[in-house]
Amino acid sequence: MAKDQNSNVDKNKSNEKISNLDDISTEKTQVEEKNPKEKELSLEEKNKEKELSPEEKIKDLEDKVTRILAEMENQRRRFEKEKDDAFDYGGFVLARETLNLIDNLERAKQSLENDETLKNSEALKKTLEHLEIINKDLISIFKKNNIKPIDSINKKLDPNFHQAMLEVENDQKEPGTIIQEIQKGFMMKDRLLRPALVAVAKKFEKKENDTEKDKKNEQNQEKSIKK
Repeated sequence: MAKDQNSNVDKNKSNEKISNLDDISTEKTQVEEKNPKEKELSLEEKNKEKELSPEEKIKDLEDKVTRILAEMENQRRRFEKEKDDAFDYGGFVLARETLNLIDNLERAKQSLENDETLKNSEALKKTLEHLEIINKDLISIFKKNNIKPIDSINKKLDPNFHQAMLEVENDQKEPGTIIQEIQKGFMMKDRLLRPALVAVAKKFEKKENDTEKDKKNEQNQEKSIKK
């Protein structure tokens, strides 16, 4: 009886082991079915590694080193450019704001010149002289820092340096020629600090009344010649 019981226990244990092995194998197959691509990739990588010869491995490493060195060189160049820009144009915003001083000086001069109570007075002359000295000093400081005014008068309109605010009929200048400077423009080295606001000439167009007058004048001249 005891022998039969022991044999039954052994059978149960063996059955449990078999079932556990079956469960492990099923789980393994499920994992493999879930990640078939990963398995294929790993196999391909292993095959590649096996296929590469020592010379090919050296060449592959050389290519990687070359790419890394190229990236480092590009980063160095970018850093150098940023450093140069910071040195050359670090005061760009400050310089642009400082231009308001020149504008305010110019407005003050015009205001004083248009004041009827000050016209032709010694006080006006002295004040304008002092304002002109301040203006020249500012321009001199700007030039020392590579900030220069843009030449505009009698120049052709260039959208890179000028901004047209007005078109004025003019039969003496070619269309597109700058005939008036409303606000002076400035350059900082090779960068535009502020465009010049200008008025440009446009083609003189005769009105209908003017053309009729010209025709009448021509007719009168012809009649007087015939007489």
